[in-house]
Amino acid sequence: MKHHKAQRKFGRVRKVRTALLRGLVRNLVMHERIETTITKARELRPHVEKLVTLAKKDTLASRRVIASRLGNDMETSVKLHEVLGPRYKERPGGYTRISKLGTYEDAKRDRAIIEFV
Repeated sequence: MKHHKAQRKFGRVRKVRTALLRGLVRNLVMHERIETTITKARELRPHVEKLVTLAKKDTLASRRVIASRLGNDMETSVKLHEVLGPRYKERPGGYTRISKLGTYEDAKRDRAIIEFV
C-alpha cells in the first residue's frame, strides 16, 4: 500500500534521487529560473520553499541546516542568506512559480519553468 508516500521516485534509488534534487535546488537558487519537467518542478518546489523560509531567519543554526541540505555547497548557501532571504523577508510564503511550456519534441514529457516570484 502507498499510504503516506507523497514523494516522487523518478525511477531512481534514494541516493541518486537526493543528488538530483540537490542539483535542481542549487541550479534554481543560482540562476533563479530553470527549465525542467513538470514533475521535477513540482517535487522541487517544497524543498526550495523550506530553504528560503530558513534563510529568512539568518541564524547560525539556519546556515548550518541549509549547508547540510545542499551538501555543504557554500556558494548556494551564501546566496540564499544574503540575496533571497532579505528579498522575501516580508512575504509569508509562495516564493516560486511553475509555468507550463508544453511538451518536448523528442519525448512526450511536459516541460515547465520554475522561477522565483
